[in-house]
Amino acid sequence: MSDLLAPGATLEKLFTGTVWGEGPVWMPESSRLRWSDIPNDRILEFDAATGQTAVYREAVEFTNGRTLDLAGNVVQCSHGRRSVETEIDGVPHTLVDHWGEHRLNSPNDVVVASDGTIWFTDPSYGIVTGTIEGHDGDEEYGGCFVFRFDPASGILSPVIVDRIAPNGLAFSPDESILYVSDTCDDDRARIWAYDVSVATGTVFEGREFARPRPGISDGFRIDVEGRLWTSASDAVHVYAPDGQELLAIPVPEPIANVCFGGDNGNDLYVTATTSLYRIRTTTLSARRAGAAD
Repeated sequence: MSDLLAPGATLEKLFTGTVWGEGPVWMPESSRLRWSDIPNDRILEFDAATGQTAVYREAVEFTNGRTLDLAGNVVQCSHGRRSVETEIDGVPHTLVDHWGEHRLNSPNDVVVASDGTIWFTDPSYGIVTGTIEGHDGDEEYGGCFVFRFDPASGILSPVIVDRIAPNGLAFSPDESILYVSDTCDDDRARIWAYDVSVATGTVFEGREFARPRPGISDGFRIDVEGRLWTSASDAVHVYAPDGQELLAIPVPEPIANVCFGGDNGNDLYVTATTSLYRIRTTTLSARRAGAAD
């Protein structure tokens, strides 16, 4: 199919039983893939050593996107708590849930930069879908922004304010570009690219990068060569750094997100509507803060 996939690679179904699978992260210390079943308000884990999936926690307040911080701790978004939180010894601790006096909307996806700052999207899905993905609520600060949070100083800063429904996000390998998907609706949905300075938290004017079709780009990851691997309704679409589409890996149901993992870091895990899939690639994650993501 492509030199981006391992010889003979096929899409494997590893688990089925979610309503909307999201927020995958590979945890190298345990060789497990953790992800969310948002409407069922639970977190699942797939054990790559045994091939078994188990419920990790329930009644989790509708967690969504997650990643690892520089110490290897899970950082995740909570629709229900309207927060970004970190998990230490299995217990979630709130990192940030307000911008000034206003509560966040429903943090959706998150990345950690090489300086330890936490960048996340804050659309309104968790406060407009009732009990499906969170709790009814208001957009208290009057928008849906991308934020940068500095754990060292405790300062939360809006960095992108011109998107309607910012969703997935990821840095280029050198962290000079931040990619953000806008999932406002099928017609206007795009992936946007913003030049950034991670050190200063400066984000410059964005440009359209790609428009996966059919469906929308929800979550995605960047590989070591700067290629973007994104979810869509029909396939995992892969784009070169110049926006040229290189590959589409068909998946039999709409996809929410992807991440790299596996003992060698070259397995692509795919969280789709009802199921978890895996396919072996010939590349690795660009992520700096861990073996894979």
